[in-house]
Amino acid sequence: MNAWRKRERERLVAARLALDAAQLRALRTAIDAHLERAFPGLAQGTLGLCWPYRNEYDARFLARRLRERGAQTALPVVLGPRQPLEFRLWAPGVALARGVYDIPYPAHSPAVRPGVLLLPMNGFDAAGFRLGYGGGYFDRTLSAMRASGSAANTVAIGVGYECARLPSIHPQEHDIPMDYVVTERGVYARGTDGLALLEAPKIAPAPAGYSSPACLAHEIAPDYYGPRD
Repeated sequence: MNAWRKRERERLVAARLALDAAQLRALRTAIDAHLERAFPGLAQGTLGLCWPYRNEYDARFLARRLRERGAQTALPVVLGPRQPLEFRLWAPGVALARGVYDIPYPAHSPAVRPGVLLLPMNGFDAAGFRLGYGGGYFDRTLSAMRASGSAANTVAIGVGYECARLPSIHPQEHDIPMDYVVTERGVYARGTDGLALLEAPKIAPAPAGYSSPACLAHEIAPDYYGPRD
C-alpha cells in the first residue's frame, strides 16, 4: 500500500505542477470564495494555514483579508521527525526561517492553538481522508490537539482541487479524516456516509461549536438528510 500511495502522490503532484498561473489563480479564487461564504467565523479567531508548496492552494490571499477583519493567522513549524507541529503567529513582516522542504516558518513568533486548520491535500477520498506527503505530521498534530481540552474542537478543513479526488486513499490506522473538504466545486462536510457537497445557502456561520465530526453534515445543513419527525 505504501508503494501505491507513493505512485498516486507522484501522479497527483505532477498533475498539479502542470497547472499554469491563470488556472491556479482561478482555482484559488473559487476556493477563497467558498471558504469566506461558508465560514465567516474564520475572521474571529486564529487560523492555521500552510505556506503553499508545489502549486498547492495558496491561503495567503485569504489570510490577508481575514487579518483585516480581525483574525490571527499562524504557520506550522516542524519540531522533530515524529512530533506534532507547533503553530506560530504569522503576518507579513514576521521574520521567517527555512524548514523541511525549504518551506518558510516563523522563526521567533509565539506559539498558538488555531481553532481551524486549513490543510493542503495531494489527494482526498469520499470518506474525507487526505493524502499528504507521508510524514504523518498533520495526523499527529490533530491527534495531539484533540486530546487536549483547550483544542478539542479544532476543525480540520482540507483544501485542494477536484482533480485530486480518489475513490479511496486506503487510509491507515493513524490517518484522521477532515471535518470538511473545500475544492473549487464547493464545500463538502463529512457525515456518516462520507463527504456530502453542501449547497451554499444552507451553510451556517460558525463551525467551531459543532458537536462532533460524525454529525457535521446535519448540523451545518439541518435539512440535508430530509425532514425530521
